[in-house]
Amino acid sequence: MRKTLYLSIAILATAAIWAKTDIMPADQKLRWAEKAIAELYVDSVDEDKLVEAGIRSMLEELDPHSSYTTAEETREMNEPLQGNFSGIGITFNMNKDTLYVISTVAGGPSERAGMLAGDRIITVNDSSIAGVKMKNTDIMKRLRGPKGTQVDLRVLRRSGGATDSIDFRLTRADIPIYSIDAAFMADPTTGYIRISRFAAETKNEFLKAVKDLKKQGMKQLILDLVDNGGGYLNAAVEILGEFLDPGKTVVYTEGLNSPVQYFKSKPDGKKPLLADGRLVVMVNQYSASASEITSGAIQDWDRGVIVGRRSFGKGLVQRPIPFPDGSMMRLTVAHYYTPSGRDIQKPYKKGDPDGYRHDIIDRFNSGELMHADSIKYIDSLKVKTLRLEREIYGGGGISPDIFVPLDTTAFTKYYRDVVAKGALNQFVIKYVDENRKEIKNKFPTDSQYVDGFTVTDSILENLFNLAEAEGVEKDEEQAKLSRELFEMQIKALVGRDIYDQATYFKVYNRFDPIFKEALRVINGKEYDKILKK
Repeated sequence: MRKTLYLSIAILATAAIWAKTDIMPADQKLRWAEKAIAELYVDSVDEDKLVEAGIRSMLEELDPHSSYTTAEETREMNEPLQGNFSGIGITFNMNKDTLYVISTVAGGPSERAGMLAGDRIITVNDSSIAGVKMKNTDIMKRLRGPKGTQVDLRVLRRSGGATDSIDFRLTRADIPIYSIDAAFMADPTTGYIRISRFAAETKNEFLKAVKDLKKQGMKQLILDLVDNGGGYLNAAVEILGEFLDPGKTVVYTEGLNSPVQYFKSKPDGKKPLLADGRLVVMVNQYSASASEITSGAIQDWDRGVIVGRRSFGKGLVQRPIPFPDGSMMRLTVAHYYTPSGRDIQKPYKKGDPDGYRHDIIDRFNSGELMHADSIKYIDSLKVKTLRLEREIYGGGGISPDIFVPLDTTAFTKYYRDVVAKGALNQFVIKYVDENRKEIKNKFPTDSQYVDGFTVTDSILENLFNLAEAEGVEKDEEQAKLSRELFEMQIKALVGRDIYDQATYFKVYNRFDPIFKEALRVINGKEYDKILKK
């Protein structure tokens, strides 16, 4: 009581002092308010949460990308970009509260111990995870841990019609996180590389992929940045160094309190690995940040053709400001500009994050994603490319040289409900579990699988029956409209689970209109017409 009384007097005295001058420094005001709430509020308060809420509220008044993350959120956010973590080395899927092993990481603890795709993990360190509703993040916390520590697993495995229980003791090790989802030959001379994020090891992965594809006869490249949300700036700069002549500006940054900084290709002067040969870059409305730096520089220097839809428009530079407890504030300090001077960032209203998040929906409603003539360009933001002086536009995102409309015909409500209910995922897991050996015997390689496997009427009917059991009533007309999409997804997901991630894209790309257009352009006369060769 006495402490509270003294504090009340102190607070009132401080208020009286500031009242005489009509001036109170902002930082003093914030600390004063927090202290008053902590010591005088009628109920107990969590000061840590109070301060975190205050930080989040301040950042919300700024731009859409300044943010605060707790220690746990920061770890989860950084992990995919750091290139590795410590764990047992599996990819898994949850189906009906059962953890299925999709694949083991080559050379990882699980593979070395003899775990197989299709195994079901039922206990981790004597704690049951089968039949228990558990989020993927909670499961990963149990499987991951410091390098060198041990974890005990009990696994169920089907073998010859019987189910065996096997106990494994694994020693956790560093497990790589790859940023390149797929790298393969799209045709005898065209390589295809899909980058999912720009991370610490992206450059090394990219160089390896390029060298492997060149050995297979690659003369030209399709670089897939569709849905790539970005990552590390330096990774994008390093990738661009393999396409552009040494010393070219690939991006620059500038802010009110951040002087202009230029990033150049190959400062060491070494010849780019991909200095020659046709290049097509695939982007869409979800390609952001480092993806836009990459596609923007390639377009500005007339090094390749951009195919797809206008990219997201994330051109704000965040500076990480870590706190001692592991939490972090990412504060916007500058803008990204392409070599021609285009500001990548799309317009936004401060303090209106909801409006910013609805931008993609607004593009859809305005028809921009379906019709090229619905894209509104502003003449004052027109610039010219640096080599051929082609007219291109700024104003947010990277506009493609060749527009590919979004086709929503197959995306029916029935298809959406089947996927949302988890029926498609459940069906694929069950189908792979029952047919893995037969498919592998019939199609020893994924190329044979891609060319030879067919999703039959009976396979589709089994999926629809499972969906109905999950509460999704079949709509015959919509199922017919979505048939090709259902067939593609089943074949792609089954292929991924039996072979690898690249198999998914080998199947998906035969359906994807952006890829089909990219392949047409890279092999056609239009490429030379755009780049005036």
